[in-house]
Amino acid sequence: MRINCELLDLRAFLAVLDSGSFHRAAEQLNLSQPALSRRIKQLETVIGAPLLERTTRRIAPTAAGRDLQPLLIRLLDELETSVLSMNSTGKLQHGQVTIACVPTAAFYFLPQVIKKFHALHQHIRIRILDLSASEGLRSVATGESEFGISMLGSADPDLTFTPLMEDPFVLACRRDHPLAGRHDVQWRDLADHLLIGVSRHSGNRTILDNALANLDVRLNWFYEVHHLSTSLGLVEEGVGISVLPRLATPRDGHPTIVTKPINNPTVVRTIGIVERRNGRLSPAATRFRDILRESWPRGA
Repeated sequence: MRINCELLDLRAFLAVLDSGSFHRAAEQLNLSQPALSRRIKQLETVIGAPLLERTTRRIAPTAAGRDLQPLLIRLLDELETSVLSMNSTGKLQHGQVTIACVPTAAFYFLPQVIKKFHALHQHIRIRILDLSASEGLRSVATGESEFGISMLGSADPDLTFTPLMEDPFVLACRRDHPLAGRHDVQWRDLADHLLIGVSRHSGNRTILDNALANLDVRLNWFYEVHHLSTSLGLVEEGVGISVLPRLATPRDGHPTIVTKPINNPTVVRTIGIVERRNGRLSPAATRFRDILRESWPRGA
């Protein structure tokens, strides 16, 4: 089936959602309101479903509109990048790369890659969606992100996962904590201490619970947080100790916090690049992904 709609139809739909008003969207696109309405109606005819719900107080997308919105944003971003990203010599010049990334990698590692990429391509914008693992996978699957950095675990047949590294879980404690002087620790060494853990619904907690299910040690997960960065703040105040992936910990030389390997068993999560199986990356995103692959082993 041939999809017969114009680029301005797509921009009209996104402009209405972005502005929340047909009047403001028409002004932005330099259209009359009747012309804007015809654009929306034409797109709805192509899609075969209403895309907007209008009441006296607001304009909101329908279920079909919500599904379509991130796809159109990515489509227009990729179009802009493809048109503007190369000059006559084929060098990347303009555009935007949108990636989804688990917050632990976004905080400590990703800035190194962005710095390297920006030095080479100073006019390419980077949009980072720091999302949980499950949210990031959805972002890639819907096309909101060109690719993602996440943990192994997706069963979506439309996504591919390319491993980058094994990220072990480690202990984080204050430098004056009794365990700080150990070269390494074992899980049973943590049993008598108050532990700060992430939510039971998080991917990191699932990995830990599965790996330790048969361990004959009862851990005291006394505090629960949603973000791993919050656990580091509690550790710094001496509230408790935390178990978290190495990527989520401060670099060596932190004035207050020290990290230690945890053995018997060593628990790891696999971090990698998530992409749509039949998707095609923009030139800018392809270059960013390549620099990411080159940089990760040295930065991890």
